[in-house]
Formats: sequence, C-alpha cells, structure tokens
Amino acid sequence: MLEVGRITRPHGVRGDVNVLLTTNRIERVAKGAVLHTADGQLTVRSSRPHKSGFIVTFAECTTRERAEELRDTVLRAEPIDDPDELWVHELIDAVVVDSEGVERGRVVQVLDNPASDILELDTGHLIPVQFVTEVDPGVRIDVDVPDGLFAIADADADDEAEA
Repeated sequence: MLEVGRITRPHGVRGDVNVLLTTNRIERVAKGAVLHTADGQLTVRSSRPHKSGFIVTFAECTTRERAEELRDTVLRAEPIDDPDELWVHELIDAVVVDSEGVERGRVVQVLDNPASDILELDTGHLIPVQFVTEVDPGVRIDVDVPDGLFAIADADADDEAEA
C-alpha cells in the first residue's frame, strides 16, 4: 500500500474531514474510492476541493466525534496501474547509472520541485527527473545528464572532505 494522504482535522459537525493528499491523483478521493488506515478502511462518499486539500465525507465517519478520532490519520491505497507514469515507490532504492555506465548511487528519496521532481541519491547527488531515460522499477534508472552535473557534486564532496 502507498501513502496517498492524511486526514488533518474535522470539518463541521457531521463527520466531514479535511484531507491533504500527498499524491497528484485526485481520484484517490473520488466517490467510492477506498482508503486504508491502520484501523481499517474508509470509503469516500463525497469530496470537494477546499484550500490546499479536500473536504471528504467517509461512509464510516458520520459524527464530529468520529472525525476527531481520525485526526492525523495516514491514508493508504493500492498503486494505480498506469504504464505511462513514473511512480515514486518504483524509484526508491534503484541504482542510478549514467550514460557511460557508471553507477552514481541509489535513490533515497524523490524531492518535489516546481520545475522538475529531483532524485536524491545516497551519494548526495541531485538529478532532475527530466534526465531519466529508462527505468527498471526498483532496480535501475538510466540517466543522461549534462556534462559536469556529477563533477560539481563530486568537487563539493572533495572540498568537504579536505575541510
């Protein structure tokens, strides 16, 4: 299961809650969607955009008291099968290999950036996702980066080692 969001707080007196998604797939809060929590599942009865998230009504939450109990609850769901998408969970722990076949490190996280998501490697290198040329999910990511991208990070690491 993937983390797709969390319930931040109650909204109103009828059991509605504010949900902040950690995914760009708003179908996660579409009517009928099933989300999983540590205590069971929640079925979306309705949702609407609100500020930076959504106000969601779950079939299993009909009172303000129940909504209070759900405060800060992590929401999880099954991965969506979309072959045209790169999924963060498929990138984590994959080894990154440059166009010359040199292994540059493993992906430890994907950073959200307005211009382009960025792969953060265990070596400290940062690689914009736009330079990814091929992905074998969870295993290998081939990249074709501009000349000097790794040299800058390597020089910075050498400077820190000397200090």
